[in-house]
Amino acid sequence: MYLGSHAINMDAKGRLAIPARVRDSLLEDCGGRLVVTAHTEERCLLVYPEPQWREILPKIEALPSFNKVARRAQRLLIGYACELQVDANGRVLLPPTLREYAGLEKKLMLVGQGKKLELWSEDRWMSWIDDEDDGEMPEEMASLSL
Repeated sequence: MYLGSHAINMDAKGRLAIPARVRDSLLEDCGGRLVVTAHTEERCLLVYPEPQWREILPKIEALPSFNKVARRAQRLLIGYACELQVDANGRVLLPPTLREYAGLEKKLMLVGQGKKLELWSEDRWMSWIDDEDDGEMPEEMASLSL
């Protein structure tokens, strides 16, 4: 399970070092094999351990292609998907298309989301955190006690 948020840096070539705690989990869960793709609703990236991605890919492919919203999700999730490998130094190299989509520069936030991670530009993450207009609360949250 991937939890917590980590401030990390990306170099000019697009390489970023995965924090040790996350890296150890990724190495154990998937041998460091990742799939990184575009988030469908936010300008950030989704980082999946490869086995987790292989589980959801058929569900994405099965979405109705004649539905505009579903087709957009397919195009973003599958179209931007990129298989990456954590190298011997614990780094991954993000392709320019993914960096551009999410507006990633030097300062990043890697945020655990249970079975996956999100990769944000630090500025966008902080803006999102500070945004108090989150819309309506779903019914499922009304009974949630934290």
